[in-house]
Amino acid sequence: MTRRQVLLLSCLSALVLLSMLREGSSASVGSRQTAGEAAQEAENRQKLQADELRREYYEEQRNEFENFVEEQKDEQEERSREAVEQWRQWHYDGLFPSYLYNRYHV
Repeated sequence: MTRRQVLLLSCLSALVLLSMLREGSSASVGSRQTAGEAAQEAENRQKLQADELRREYYEEQRNEFENFVEEQKDEQEERSREAVEQWRQWHYDGLFPSYLYNRYHV
C-alpha cells in the first residue's frame, strides 16, 4: 500500500504542478493579449483624436471661406448700389420721381 500511496501522491503532485504551469502560461498569454489590446485602444484613440482635429481644421477653413465669400458678395452689392445711385444722380432731371422710372412699358 505504501507503493500505491507514493504513486498516487506523486501523480497527484504532478497533476497539481501541471495545472499550475498551465494557469501560469495562460495568465502570461492573457496579459500579453491585454497589453496588445491596450496598445490597439491607444492607437485607436490617437486616430480618433487626429480625425477630430482634422475635422475641426476643415470646418474652420470652410467657415473662413464662407465669410470671405459673404464679404465679397456684400462688397459687390455695395459697389453696384453705389453705381446705380450715381447713375440716378447724374440723370436726374429735376422731376420727382424721375420720368425714367415712371414710364410705362408697353
